[in-house]
Amino acid sequence: MGSIHVTTTVRARENARKKYVSEFLVDTGATDSLAPAKELKKAGIKPRGRMAYELADGQTVEYAFGLAEIEFMGEITSGRVIFGPDDAAPLLGVTALESVGILVDPANRTLRRMPAIPLKSAALGRPSRHDD
Repeated sequence: MGSIHVTTTVRARENARKKYVSEFLVDTGATDSLAPAKELKKAGIKPRGRMAYELADGQTVEYAFGLAEIEFMGEITSGRVIFGPDDAAPLLGVTALESVGILVDPANRTLRRMPAIPLKSAALGRPSRHDD
């Protein structure tokens, strides 16, 4: 499958003046999103913790992560952004995609919106015995 890139903005919080805008590679093999550490720091995003991540080659590395607002394709979410190496290509992970209802269509090599974001609890939407 060919690469899919999407213009993405990350910022520390809503209405923050500082931000990082770039073409992010859509990576359905990555859970979290990643951007160069120097760019995240310039955008005012602060490290909040560290996590071990498995790279595509099977190697395990530890990176700092921060919490950021993530905006792409007219949608907005928030989540973890990994402080990657300063020369790293930015990645948009599957958590950000799924949280706003966007899926990768491998046949057409495009991103598409789900008609609705699934809520899978059997109890949701059912009237309770106490609703009359």
